[in-house]
Amino acid sequence: MTAKQTNNLYPVFLKLDHLRVLVVGGGYVGEEKLHSLLKTAPDAKVTVVAIEISEAIYKMKEHHAGLTLVLKPFTAPDLFEMDVVIAATNDKELNSLVKIAASDAGILANIADTPELCDFYLGSIVNKGDLKIAISTNGKSPTVAKRIKEVLNDSIPAEMDSVLDNMQELRLQLNGNFAEKVKKLNEITGVLVADSNP
Repeated sequence: MTAKQTNNLYPVFLKLDHLRVLVVGGGYVGEEKLHSLLKTAPDAKVTVVAIEISEAIYKMKEHHAGLTLVLKPFTAPDLFEMDVVIAATNDKELNSLVKIAASDAGILANIADTPELCDFYLGSIVNKGDLKIAISTNGKSPTVAKRIKEVLNDSIPAEMDSVLDNMQELRLQLNGNFAEKVKKLNEITGVLVADSNP
């Protein structure tokens, strides 16, 4: 019996408005990835390269100044000056070519529906104002991640943003060294989990 593999992914939160993202694919898959990116980071600088671009993506362009649409087939030079690429087509061969070109250029790539070719995954995201939670199933089941997102969205109160604002104010007013501040903030936030411990 082999040992159970653990999820070794390291979660990070990227400031997409500081990076340049290339999305290869202008159909349904590209539309889905683009919608997620722009919903989370409306000011992101994203270029879409595709031989066909959906009407929904053209509509997104109307609301996002940082979105550039290029109607042409993907070629490796499209990666020039990009930081991240997402291959979002139904064409497995094209997606593999994007991955090869990205590896050659030293650029992180996400290849739709092909976890073994991904350098990173796009998780389900819970967003309550400044609170953001990303969920990963290690590429095994985006559907499960989506369901967990729904549970968390329903269980985290809308007032959480006010709590975060108040905690920030309190943190700025606390005196003492780092360890003392952490201890005091831990005492105060203990009430957030007290009800869950019988």
